[in-house]
Amino acid sequence: MTASTTRPTPPAVEVLTVDWEHPDADVLRAEMSAEVGPRYAYIEFVGPPPTVVDPRTVHKTFVAYAGRTPAGHAAVRWNAGELELKRMFVRPAFRGTGTATALLAAVEAAAREAGQPRLILQTGHLQPDAVRFYERSGYHRIPLFAPYHELPLSNCFAKNLA
Repeated sequence: MTASTTRPTPPAVEVLTVDWEHPDADVLRAEMSAEVGPRYAYIEFVGPPPTVVDPRTVHKTFVAYAGRTPAGHAAVRWNAGELELKRMFVRPAFRGTGTATALLAAVEAAAREAGQPRLILQTGHLQPDAVRFYERSGYHRIPLFAPYHELPLSNCFAKNLA
């Protein structure tokens, strides 16, 4: 590989806790919706989709920065007494750089700090890269939990944190 074809080394990733409404968090969630939303546009719901996040349930929100550039997002929300990972997203330019791993570590640390023995999550059936990432990260499949029972093709996972 010549110097002209090598990918530059991205700056180190720093994960910060931000408010759910933080402008960088809003932009990253919008980018995630634009990328992932069309895959599931064929699904019709009566009422809001079960994937909608009520900001009042959000425990913590994280944005990963590469230098000054927002590179990724994740949040944890309360769901029936457990913390659930929501809106995990890494911008395409930062995939494969450790950004997702850094975000997941921050989320898991937040769950441990909250005294939770495990972290749960749901990802869609049309996101095989996400499924592989969570499996490689020590998550195991669990039965569908509310509200995802309305999405029978969902993938639900948990990781024991103890």
